[in-house]
Amino acid sequence: MVKYLPIMLDLQDQRVVVIGGGAVAERKVGALVEAGAAVVLVSPSLTEALAALAEAGRLNWISRRYAPGDIRGAFLVYAASNEAAVNEAVAQEARSLGLPVNVASRSEAGSFITPGVLRRGRLTVAVSTSGAGPSAAARITEQLAEILGEEYEPYLDWLHDLRTEIKRRELPPELRRRLLRRVGNLDVLNEMRQGTFIEWSADDIDNWITRNLEV
Repeated sequence: MVKYLPIMLDLQDQRVVVIGGGAVAERKVGALVEAGAAVVLVSPSLTEALAALAEAGRLNWISRRYAPGDIRGAFLVYAASNEAAVNEAVAQEARSLGLPVNVASRSEAGSFITPGVLRRGRLTVAVSTSGAGPSAAARITEQLAEILGEEYEPYLDWLHDLRTEIKRRELPPELRRRLLRRVGNLDVLNEMRQGTFIEWSADDIDNWITRNLEV
């Protein structure tokens, strides 16, 4: 069994080439566009959703079949054509160029696979079965969605703002570490879950920091 390394990539404005314009390519492209990638899509035809993205300027559509050289200069490559032979050709070219490639028709032919993803604002949870079955990964992701509720989005925004304010202040390292540890002990997540949380103002944050510096 292949031991994959989980990793989060910053794809903002990175050139990502997708070969194919069907349902599989649509799923790949949706996540890539959401991540801010500069998507180049090579396919003679597109699904309605992909055509809408192209029309809106959210991706660059090259309206023809894949040709050698199409993936040069890419940060990532997705071989998502409906034709296995085309995907194999794309994978072979990617390997020759040293480019990471995902192969939809045969995952072991590529160098990376895409997990199921659950997003709650700043929280991203990736689920992979190492190629055993996308449907199983989807079911596990759905189960996690029930555990990790919508309250995690405002909670992590609140946590980020408080930690940012602590780090912004000119404090001795030990005091800063003590404050950051105490932030983690606050029961804000449960308050948000129960609907009893009252939003902290800038004064509330300042008062909390001051009180905890004195203890």
